[in-house]
Amino acid sequence: MAAIQLKQFQLDAIAELHKAVSGDKRNIILKSGTGSGKTVILSHFINEFLLENPGYVALWFCPGKGNLEEQSKKKMEKYIPNASTCNLQDVLTARGFQEGDTVFVNWELVTKAGNRALMDGEHINLFDAADKAHDNGLKFIVIIDEEHLNKTVKAYDVVELFKPDKIIRASATPEKDPNANYVVIPEERVIATGLIKKLIIINEGIEEGISLEHQVTYLLGLALKKHEQLREAFISVGSVVNPLIVIQIPNKSESLIDSVEEYLENKGITYFNKQLAVWLADKKENLDGIEDNTSPVKAIIIKQAVATGWDCPRAHILVKLRENMSETFEIQTIGRIRRMPEAMHYENTLLDNCYLYTFDEKFKEGVKLHLGNGAQDAKTLMLKSSYRNIKLKKKKISVLTTEVSPKMALEAFLAFLKKNYYLKPNKFDENKKLLNSYKYDMDNEIKIHTYQGIASSVNKKELVHLNQVTIKMLLDTHEHGRSFHHSIGEIGRSIGLTYDSVSNIIRKLFCTEPAYKDKLLSLSPKDLYSFVINNDKRLSEDFKIAISSNEYTQQLSMVENSITEDYYIPREYLFTYDAKQRHSVIYEKNVYDGYLSSASPRSTGEKMFEQYCEDSEAVDWFFKNGDKGNEYFSIVYTDNAGKSRHFYPDYVLGVGDDIWVVEVKGGESSSGQSEDIDPFTEKKMDAMTAYAADNNIKCGVVRLNKHDMRLYITTTKYVEDMDNECWMPLKDVIKKQ
Repeated sequence: MAAIQLKQFQLDAIAELHKAVSGDKRNIILKSGTGSGKTVILSHFINEFLLENPGYVALWFCPGKGNLEEQSKKKMEKYIPNASTCNLQDVLTARGFQEGDTVFVNWELVTKAGNRALMDGEHINLFDAADKAHDNGLKFIVIIDEEHLNKTVKAYDVVELFKPDKIIRASATPEKDPNANYVVIPEERVIATGLIKKLIIINEGIEEGISLEHQVTYLLGLALKKHEQLREAFISVGSVVNPLIVIQIPNKSESLIDSVEEYLENKGITYFNKQLAVWLADKKENLDGIEDNTSPVKAIIIKQAVATGWDCPRAHILVKLRENMSETFEIQTIGRIRRMPEAMHYENTLLDNCYLYTFDEKFKEGVKLHLGNGAQDAKTLMLKSSYRNIKLKKKKISVLTTEVSPKMALEAFLAFLKKNYYLKPNKFDENKKLLNSYKYDMDNEIKIHTYQGIASSVNKKELVHLNQVTIKMLLDTHEHGRSFHHSIGEIGRSIGLTYDSVSNIIRKLFCTEPAYKDKLLSLSPKDLYSFVINNDKRLSEDFKIAISSNEYTQQLSMVENSITEDYYIPREYLFTYDAKQRHSVIYEKNVYDGYLSSASPRSTGEKMFEQYCEDSEAVDWFFKNGDKGNEYFSIVYTDNAGKSRHFYPDYVLGVGDDIWVVEVKGGESSSGQSEDIDPFTEKKMDAMTAYAADNNIKCGVVRLNKHDMRLYITTTKYVEDMDNECWMPLKDVIKKQ
């Protein structure tokens, strides 16, 4: 079976978890929303942690309902075929805890009164098993999955029974904990990979001031109409997915269930023809295979949130019904309609979003609060006829690759070392002295850094006042083999390369074997262990600079992996906005009819730029580009490790006979600090200027200088410092010739 290819955000999360467990805080919060692959991330992290840290057992606690511990165990076995996995029953029936195990535990087995896991009897109990493990020198790391569901004193006591060094608490909605390290997976990065839907569209098509007799007929009517549109859209892109409507009703609502069933039966959707399913405590129909994309079930009736862990990626529409005007609902069900059915976006606005229909205002606001920019008020805008023939040339990646090139990473790192430390190929003694002068540790003994002194307690504040001491150890390849493995793994995770690729680069540059024409050191395999372990953080930092900085691009053979095709502005545009802005106005110069000044989400710089476009006599029209998708305008750039990446400039403008392509970036604070958080802005600028030269258009990067609250633009090169001469006032540059 082919290994699962991890997404970059998942690799980054794994690297952050490693960094967190190396920190001084015991509790680590993994904030991981729907569709981010939480189990994949935790499985790979735990596997790497156990390989790199001898004497550990991983305990993975799962919610009691739905046999989630078995689901998680099977997933880890799928992702990591050689992992040593077992459940609590295996441990308590004589096996005991063993080094390198990942043990999956159902919370109810250990927290519910009367459960045998905590009792004496024919098998060893949990207390005995934990004591025996500690006597054998084993240590524990704990994962608490969906931790918000198990915040009880008894749950706390069970965890403390194992005296874990680190506790990882995973949840989409974790409680705030000032004493924890946080690893947060931004929803925007999950959306960008195509794993979840881009937006939640709330109450699309509901008419202002409409009078109606019953919420069931009105809301289900809208949902069925949307289902028809979705089904046709899936067929148009060659997909067999049958989208699912999830109908959620409050508890104790038998009459409401009857109304729903009656309405759907009149529309030809029944239990008998397998198009309707129900999942209630006392009634279950047509649930077998409902998760399959080709299942005939069009709609499912549920009460409150679906059981934790239920995955049905084809669920596309949620109808939230209510019994009375005062009733409020929980919002967990939203997660069930956010996954993409085939783990990719179709670059079709209809299919790449999900839909909520409800008359519950509190529920609507709860969704927005919970999901932030992922839930927007929205409406469809039409392109004005005068802009339908505007044509650009867009560039797309011809072959999507997610891996960086080890060869180009090697060349980039070599270029960095030669330029920054003045190293020369095959000048081994000279290079060793140079690295030493730049604070690389060239000792062949292992350095261990610790503290010495007197403290009232062991915390960061107290450690500041202690003396730091360094202890040297003679290298033992057996004992320090795991440390070497861990260091190589850390470097690889920081730049998105595999362990084998990093190991090969390090050995080519610094070790006697294998042969390499531009070798910089000739360390024995034993001395290489010391070099890497003593300098792992420094090597990781230098690797990252080498593949992201533009300084080394010219020394590499860069090949742009792209194709060019005609691009026209989309005829329809799903416009998201802030409906609470009471005094928004229509921007007449926007290419879409009805485009509002309350467009959301927008940064301060983007809001000011749109206002400038509307007010400037020079600008005839402007188009706000999307940030991902085949329907939007794109350019391609390549990083120093050979990976081609899409870039979607923020705006396209018409200025007289000229077309401008503009990217708006984070500006500069009033104190002169850069607020541009994109490490690739320089490369994007280079790609944009090359594109502009090839296509006879104009381009620039715009930023807000908060010192004078004015917009500035550069059209030639990108420099973060806005005092640089390349930055000019926007109004002096974008003007008609």
